[in-house]
Amino acid sequence: MHFEAVQGDIAAQEADALVNAANTSLRMGSGVAGALRRAAGDELNEEAVAKGPVDLGGVATTEAYELNAEYVIHAAAMPAGGQATADSIRAATWNTLEEADALDCESLVFPALGTGVAGFSLREGARIICEEIKAFAPATLRDVHVIAYSDEDYETIQSVVESVR
Repeated sequence: MHFEAVQGDIAAQEADALVNAANTSLRMGSGVAGALRRAAGDELNEEAVAKGPVDLGGVATTEAYELNAEYVIHAAAMPAGGQATADSIRAATWNTLEEADALDCESLVFPALGTGVAGFSLREGARIICEEIKAFAPATLRDVHVIAYSDEDYETIQSVVESVR
């Protein structure tokens, strides 16, 4: 499976599935969730909330609505109102990869789960995500992009991808 770092707005990406950096309530607030909600429409948030709450590290899948994807996989790397941990990021990443494969996805765009508002170090979070991607043996998943919005975050994620690959 090929994986690489890319820079841009996750809501503008095209893939079989886009990953939302969610909390266990699945309510879509700011950051990645806000960008996806604004681009997809309020129906995305309504469907996500209806499928929650999920366990920490768990996932739920919704339609992608107005996004250039078939699915949004909501990966709960942080508890509602809490902070992400290495274990929650690892579980959310692995469960997302399994879900994408079960949905017969070939392409997936992944944000740095658990970082940003979730409080976990970007470099360490990206390392965990990349290690899980590298260890995963997919049936259908062929192309995974780990996305960053800012120049600085992209440089960090790119250096982690290169070191893990």
